[in-house]
Amino acid sequence: MNEAAKKALLPDGLRDVLPPHAAHEAAVVAGLVAAFTARGYQRVAPPLVEFEDSLLDGAGQAMATATFRLMDPVSQRMMGVRADMTLQVARIAGTRLAKAARPLRLAYAGTVLRVKGTQLRPERQFVQAGVEIVGSEAAAADAEIILLAADALQAVGVKRLSVDINLPTLVPALCRALKLDGETQSAVRSALDRKDAAEVAAVGGAASGLLGALLRAAGPIDRALKALLALDLPEEAAAERTHLEEVVRLVWAAAPDLMLTVDPVEHRGFEYQTGLSFTVFARGVRGEMGRGGRYHTGRGEAATGFSLFLDSVLRAVPAPADGERLYLPHGTLPEQGETLRNQGWVTVAGLEPESDAAAEARRLGCSHVLRDGTAAGLDAGDS
Repeated sequence: MNEAAKKALLPDGLRDVLPPHAAHEAAVVAGLVAAFTARGYQRVAPPLVEFEDSLLDGAGQAMATATFRLMDPVSQRMMGVRADMTLQVARIAGTRLAKAARPLRLAYAGTVLRVKGTQLRPERQFVQAGVEIVGSEAAAADAEIILLAADALQAVGVKRLSVDINLPTLVPALCRALKLDGETQSAVRSALDRKDAAEVAAVGGAASGLLGALLRAAGPIDRALKALLALDLPEEAAAERTHLEEVVRLVWAAAPDLMLTVDPVEHRGFEYQTGLSFTVFARGVRGEMGRGGRYHTGRGEAATGFSLFLDSVLRAVPAPADGERLYLPHGTLPEQGETLRNQGWVTVAGLEPESDAAAEARRLGCSHVLRDGTAAGLDAGDS
């Protein structure tokens, strides 16, 4: 490998985004943010790097192992590169916007960097776009978040969406109510993660019956809700079930065709969630489109929101079309080019005299060439 090729190598999980894909990604992000702002969410833009003690405070500890760290040469304090923007937005809500009226609706879009990728998402750097509602515990807030995630994705061309709703705090609530010791809780959690019904029955002790029923309740929302409503749950767990039922009713009323499923025992990937959470998929597309759910800010405020992952979203939207570009032969008057751009053309100006304007236009990837003051397609009698 020569020296130039070595310099072009990038670390695993990082890549250059080239034309036309960079412009396509920017357009998709713009489409998502437009959907957010149309619902009253105001955009914020947190910094790429923060001091470690604020970035990883409270719920941020869940992202500690995913966070790159570096020393600030000015303050001599450790800093972290953001691995998730949700917690930054929560910090802004609790500090800079602490006196703003609640519920506070905020939107964001930006790049995050993680120490390592996963099997489903090998990319370590990707764009997140999302929203947060801070200061409301209402079921209507959860329903609004789910519906907005679906609406925004559909607005940029993602089809055949499904939303998998999770209750990551339901099993812990059940274990506390039944006073299971730490060792039993750990064994139960491991068995549930593997969806191993026999192991759940073997290690669940007094909770094995309920836990097994929760495991079997996973599936399409109508069947899952019926199974959950039939269970005699302790008070705290029953309250979560009631909240789920109300959220589903609101979502169904607004989007009856949206596919909903429930997995009441899943908790992986929801490290800092404190209640109803969800994952959005597009059927037939690898990876999750996004995740969201309930959490508490550093000030203890109730909040809910979602993050969409652009690497996955871009796999689910139509590929970028080749845009029309108009070649302006060398010597074209500047005001003529300005007029054409005002008409919507993307123009590429010739910088030196050319003997064959059409050939030069084709070489530079243009679809049209300016001929006698008119935009002419290159397939219209050109050599």
